Amino acid sequence: MIRPKNRPEARIAVSVLALVTVFLAAAYRFWPRKLVLPACSYPSVRIEDGRIVAPFPTRVLLARVGEFDDPLSSYLWFDYLRSRSALRRQRVFVVNSKEAEKKRHEILIELPNDAVGSVSLLSGLEAKGYFDGFDLLFSSAAQAAAYEEQTKVLVASYQNHSCGKLEALSREQLQSSVARFIVFKSQTDARARDRTASGRLALSDAAAAHIAADIIAVAKFYNLPLAALLGIGAMENNYLAVDGDLQHTVWKRRALKDDIVLERRRRKALVSDYSMGAWQISRETLRRAHSLYLKDGRDYTALPPRLRPTKVLDLNSVDPDVMTTYAGLLLRGLLDRFHGDVPNAVGAYNGGPRRPNLRYASGVRLVASYADNVLACGAADETTPANPSFTRSN
Repeated sequence: MIRPKNRPEARIAVSVLALVTVFLAAAYRFWPRKLVLPACSYPSVRIEDGRIVAPFPTRVLLARVGEFDDPLSSYLWFDYLRSRSALRRQRVFVVNSKEAEKKRHEILIELPNDAVGSVSLLSGLEAKGYFDGFDLLFSSAAQAAAYEEQTKVLVASYQNHSCGKLEALSREQLQSSVARFIVFKSQTDARARDRTASGRLALSDAAAAHIAADIIAVAKFYNLPLAALLGIGAMENNYLAVDGDLQHTVWKRRALKDDIVLERRRRKALVSDYSMGAWQISRETLRRAHSLYLKDGRDYTALPPRLRPTKVLDLNSVDPDVMTTYAGLLLRGLLDRFHGDVPNAVGAYNGGPRRPNLRYASGVRLVASYADNVLACGAADETTPANPSFTRSN
């Protein structure tokens, strides 16, 4: 068998062939396997900084990573993806398209002008759960520039602070916008993006709509700033009903019936005080919230039945809907204690009345301000009924 001589040119030629083969195989491997290569757009090959790269000489390579029925969901995901460190050098577009007379909103990523680097970037992002699949497509520099201008117009519309406030939206607009925001926040939670987890935690559209209705009703009942309550829900657990602070404990003089006793020492008991559900209310704080409820003179028949606490609290079986009511009651009590000072009241929700966590309050304020503006602008931009889900390309 005759073997080629060990020359740099031969090694480069073999590497080039392997490179193009790997790229095409990798592009085919990833769902949904759409890749159209015009004859003039096969990658060329050259060496840069001691490594082989395969740029496309005349075309711009894009990846379509999401399609949406509504502009709000597309903007939320676009804004999120463009803030990822892995994409800081790439242009991300959000554009409109029509398929079968139905308007769609797509997110496109302009890929590096390097075949192998592009596949590596996309596979890394997909592995981290930033999207569920992608289409590869070619475009021209002029079309990419048009996409960029269209994106700039949309961004400007969502950064327009004259869209109004959430409370000014109609009931239908408010419900729809808040539900989409909740779906988005649950899907971007690191636990929901974890592909190694046994099950996906992200909320379904129906579950998000249910939680949105509860939050809106509780905010109205207790006269709370809706954006602040949304901010707390996002900061605490992204609306996911997952218990936290599982190792947190407190010493009590006397253990009560439904306490989880871990240790007894003389006349004291060490009990579990983990935080519960989407609102991350600790077991002991929940006792205080229930005590506030029993003393509260408000007419709770104004709330939907599912949001009304029972007269007797069972810490080991609290309805998730009622937890939203307790969260609202706690915030209302803190606002009254701090004479309407929202930052201190929100900080006390996390750090306690004696030591309000103002750093936490600042985070809630940022989320609340973002939600207040973006959701209001999204409602103004709404033109068709929509499904809030983040869907991969078809």
